[in-house]
Amino acid sequence: MRWQVQEAKQKFSELVQRAVEEGPQVVTRHGEGVAVVVSIDEYRRLTGDKPDFAKFLLSAPDWEALDLERAKDKPRDVAV
Repeated sequence: MRWQVQEAKQKFSELVQRAVEEGPQVVTRHGEGVAVVVSIDEYRRLTGDKPDFAKFLLSAPDWEALDLERAKDKPRDVAV
């Protein structure tokens, strides 16, 4: 369902209840969609359980534990 901003403000409780019972509710301003109200269950489904960026970086493998060695070969000749 679509709600004009003014109507959404006046009937906010109804807007929230419909988001829970019926699904996402679109809020419009001058006929253009500007926001969507969704239930918390829908929000959690959409966003999932994502770690923050710092936790993501800290969860990287221990690169020191890898046996990485650069080749000692000389570079190849390239015709110019």
